[in-house]
Amino acid sequence: MADTKYTPRLFELYRKEIADKMNQRFSYDNPMMIPRLQKIVLNIGVGEATENIKNLENAVEDLTKISGQKPVIRKAKKSISNFKLREGMPIGASVTLRRERMYEFLDRLVSIAIPRVRDFRGLPVRFDGRGNYNLSIREQIVFPEIDYDKVDKIRGMNITIVTSANTDEEAFELLKQFGMPFIKTEQQ
Repeated sequence: MADTKYTPRLFELYRKEIADKMNQRFSYDNPMMIPRLQKIVLNIGVGEATENIKNLENAVEDLTKISGQKPVIRKAKKSISNFKLREGMPIGASVTLRRERMYEFLDRLVSIAIPRVRDFRGLPVRFDGRGNYNLSIREQIVFPEIDYDKVDKIRGMNITIVTSANTDEEAFELLKQFGMPFIKTEQQ
């Protein structure tokens, strides 16, 4: 029996279609210049963890279910007395997804989670100037892995999609090809 390794649907789509479309549109000199996804970073800030550490544990559990990977606990870099925050206190959790998990997460994000957002009209086109895209989700319950009945508190999260694109235009086209539902503007 041959050793068949599973490849994510969006990675296959990238290899077979998206890379060619990107090359036709921007006419790269070298196939290695074609933009690709590098990583996706999920981040949940839990400011109320200063009073109750259980909130951070629940956020870590939610992030583990969503990403399929154990998050890293983020600690405060500086002390801020107004927030009752001391240096080194745990205040959040983050996960960096790469390779297969990154493509699987993007597939779930685009096809399942984003359409479940209430009153959704499209994602704003906001890139950072270096080809990276930031997206904020207000409720973690839009992901199917989260059981609504077991959620102690609705938490938001930040999702950063890092690409190898040199310009925002290239990154926009790449993410659009992956199916990101951007808001229609005059230039599209």
